[in-house]
Amino acid sequence: MDLFDIIGPVMIGPSSSHTAGAARIGRLVRRMLGEPLSAAAIAFHGSFAKTWKGHGTDRAVIGGLMDMDVDDTRLRDSLALAAEEGLRYTFTTVNLQGAHPNTMIIDAIGQSGKSLRAQAASVGGGRVRIQSLDRLEVNFTGEDNTLLIRHRDAPGAIAQVTGLLALAGVNIATMRVFREEEGGNAVMVLELDALPDAETVNALTHLRGVKAVTLFEKR
Repeated sequence: MDLFDIIGPVMIGPSSSHTAGAARIGRLVRRMLGEPLSAAAIAFHGSFAKTWKGHGTDRAVIGGLMDMDVDDTRLRDSLALAAEEGLRYTFTTVNLQGAHPNTMIIDAIGQSGKSLRAQAASVGGGRVRIQSLDRLEVNFTGEDNTLLIRHRDAPGAIAQVTGLLALAGVNIATMRVFREEEGGNAVMVLELDALPDAETVNALTHLRGVKAVTLFEKR
């Protein structure tokens, strides 16, 4: 039996953290980047660093970066498929003080040249947590209806976002804001009771100071 035969929608199996979780991290990064990748540099920490080859973590994360879900049978062939599509990648190890043992850092470059650095941990049972974006500390899972807005910190930025969601009739369950410094890079993470429509999401992308908007649907 191939290692990836144990991965299904419920993420069962002894290596769910190293395979299903890794695939989910890769797919979240792909969604946040917003376009197909041309290159990726993946650094594994802790348990990932010790077992990534034997547990198929390399295939899992590359498959996720190619937008494959955790139950996609193509995951077992993701490295070959990446080569066919011209996706360049490297794997290294890193020692991160105080980090979860199943942590990785992904430096992703899109086909347009857009880039994103994410640090994330696979915390068990296929569940993951995004810990930082472009070295800005954040904290979210993407498991609920989640709106991720990367923007420039400015007075009124939060009010503009919440105002648009209110007009669309979308209730905010939780909201957290992370920023580097006053006037610097910032991230809003909003967990929602329902998904906003495409018109609302488009309006959010055109707000002053907004750099990127990503919507994750509850799984």
